Amino acid sequence: MFEFFQQELFRKFVKFGIVGFSGLLVDFGITWISKEKLQIQKYLANAIGFCSAASSNYVLNRMWTFRSTNPEIAIEYSHFIFISMIGLGINTLILWLIVSKFKVNFYLSKFFAIIVVTIWNFFANLYFTFI
Repeated sequence: MFEFFQQELFRKFVKFGIVGFSGLLVDFGITWISKEKLQIQKYLANAIGFCSAASSNYVLNRMWTFRSTNPEIAIEYSHFIFISMIGLGINTLILWLIVSKFKVNFYLSKFFAIIVVTIWNFFANLYFTFI
């Protein structure tokens, strides 16, 4: 029984990671366009990219990763976005610390922050959003 739970958890985490990778592309793409082409301040551009990715990730995770049938989509989405906003705070804090304190490249720092936030998002959504 416990082994099945571990396998199921691992399967969901892999799917969550695949969805997250698609979100990474959305996040980086929109952040880059916002920062480099539209000249939006880098932390605001980061927030725009992150929120765009969170919305696309919700749809994919609802349908594929967690196969949610919850009819309360607005509540479920608000839970997902709430968790994502906490993740955004964690993401921005890590990004700010690494860029300003350690002088690491913005995009490399952003990549590291995304890895940390992915772990937060998976477990928070597993136990709060898609229950």
